[in-house]
Amino acid sequence: MSQESINPDPSCEDDYDPHSMPVDEALRRIKAAIKPLQVSESVAVRAALGRVLSVPVTAPFDVPPHRNSARDGIALRSSDLREALTRLRLVGASFAGHPYPHTLAAGEAIRIMTGAAMPAGADSVAMQEHVDVDGGYVDVPKAAARTTHIRHPGEDMRAGASVMPAGQWLRPADLGVLASLGIAEVPVYRRLRTAYFSTGDELRSVGQTLAPGDIFDSNRYTVHGMLARLGVEGLDLGIVRDTADEVRRAFEQACAAADVVISTGGVSVGAADYVTGMLRQMGTVNFWKIAMKPGRPLTFGHVNGALFFGLPGNPVSVMVTFYQFVQPALRLAMGIKGGEPPLMRVPLAASISKQPGRVEYQRGILTAANDGSLEVSSTGAQGSHILHSMSTANCFIVLPLESEGAEAGERVSVQPFEGLI
Repeated sequence: MSQESINPDPSCEDDYDPHSMPVDEALRRIKAAIKPLQVSESVAVRAALGRVLSVPVTAPFDVPPHRNSARDGIALRSSDLREALTRLRLVGASFAGHPYPHTLAAGEAIRIMTGAAMPAGADSVAMQEHVDVDGGYVDVPKAAARTTHIRHPGEDMRAGASVMPAGQWLRPADLGVLASLGIAEVPVYRRLRTAYFSTGDELRSVGQTLAPGDIFDSNRYTVHGMLARLGVEGLDLGIVRDTADEVRRAFEQACAAADVVISTGGVSVGAADYVTGMLRQMGTVNFWKIAMKPGRPLTFGHVNGALFFGLPGNPVSVMVTFYQFVQPALRLAMGIKGGEPPLMRVPLAASISKQPGRVEYQRGILTAANDGSLEVSSTGAQGSHILHSMSTANCFIVLPLESEGAEAGERVSVQPFEGLI
């Protein structure tokens, strides 16, 4: 082999590549390129889970709308109470949805249930465990009314107050809040449309027969799962063979149907890696190598008006690059405001190794000891083809560019998977 035939460029096995873009710079470029959705539609509150508010929500009235009891007990006038025991006359009752219609006079009290409206004239509720009922009378110690046990109008939300901002990603509690305000339909951005495909002559879909040298395509299934949990529309374009014509056709089909196009595989420097080259022909390449592990060969750009992410082919690299780059981009495009995944500082259970030059996202298992303290351990081998480790893991251990590993007991940055949706 001649000296001229050796490729001097760094490979994905090298820890330092001067041409790879830092993670922070790649994220900055991606965020700068995103234009959030502007198209809005109204959906029923029950159908709004995982959707994104397109306008802010304000409270149309006070919640709660009236004074009500926080306990089962006796509603009374605290001015009637003596220093010791006070006997009051029971004149009625107030149940939730069935309020007592009269004003309490001096020396009067009523039974009241949790959530029931307070009668006019009453300013305190004595818990039923603290009083003695004797026929039509009740004996109340003064100490029983030390706490009023009353919920006041607007204690939860005031009329006209901001309840949720535009860009809120709606969770189960948000649906309950909207329902408590009597809101039946809510304006949300339309769902983001994403098309995705895998490239590779060796790939076969589940259900097909494997020939020698073939493997099942797992990437489309993990991409489908990650998109579905995020709440975007996903169009699976299947497996694309390693030819320039097939890759071009996949690009054209994807761009015609989607706001975002995601491919897996074919973005490295091999003879059959056509994705980045085709993106250069049909659109623009913003960058294609990141100083990270796993997942260095990540391509980002635009093609025919759609955002494009060319993810690596190794299955763990697909998931790492999706969570660190694609998901933040999709959240911005969906119109979601805030909600960055949390980073925790947690001690290591055992030492881990790393070479400086790239940010590493190692798969970890975050556990709690009996005293509630947390620690994190590696899942073991960190090869980018070991997909089972992603199933075993519940977090990423994030090691910075300059890190040379970490010792047992040392605190490291941990990104829980639950924070990634």
